[in-house]
Amino acid sequence: MMLATTRVQDFDHWMKIFSTTSAEKRRQHGSKGALVFRDPAETDRVWVLFDWDEQGWKNFASDPEVAPILKEAGHKQKPEIAAFAGRLDS
Repeated sequence: MMLATTRVQDFDHWMKIFSTTSAEKRRQHGSKGALVFRDPAETDRVWVLFDWDEQGWKNFASDPEVAPILKEAGHKQKPEIAAFAGRLDS
């Protein structure tokens, strides 16, 4: 699993692209799905929990077809992977 965050211009438009064109491209790089959360404090921020491994993310991020998809979706910034801080079992 991977947690990523980004800012978007229009959530509804972003979600349309994220669930279609972007989803197909993510599947090509091994993604098994994602959970999407809207930030309650920052209306333009989205958090996504991907069922994906780190290598799949790296392959996706380096794919030259991805940048135009992100632009079409209306990202204000490049998505960032949240830094892993540790694991708690309970």
